[in-house]
Amino acid sequence: MIIYEVTTTVATDAVPAYEAFMRERHILDVLATGCFVSASIACSLPGRYRICYVARDLDILDAYLATHASHLRSDLARHLGDKVEVSREVWTELQTWQAGSDRPTT
Repeated sequence: MIIYEVTTTVATDAVPAYEAFMRERHILDVLATGCFVSASIACSLPGRYRICYVARDLDILDAYLATHASHLRSDLARHLGDKVEVSREVWTELQTWQAGSDRPTT
């Protein structure tokens, strides 16, 4: 699996709007592209978030980036402008384990 990780730092005054936009619209729009099998959002500190989108393979992620990413990024910028700093990284899952098992699941 491929994990497309988007990390954001959000201005304090924009946190409620950011969380609502991500939970109610943006992540759902990204999933609606059909390019990802799941997504999760996490917060480490107030205003610091990580969204992980999981794709089956790199070709699917590349198709997302070529076809959908620009429009969705523009939509985020229209809603939150310079209130959000974004970085992106691609991870390749090498192996996973389940608790209670000494064998990997992938």
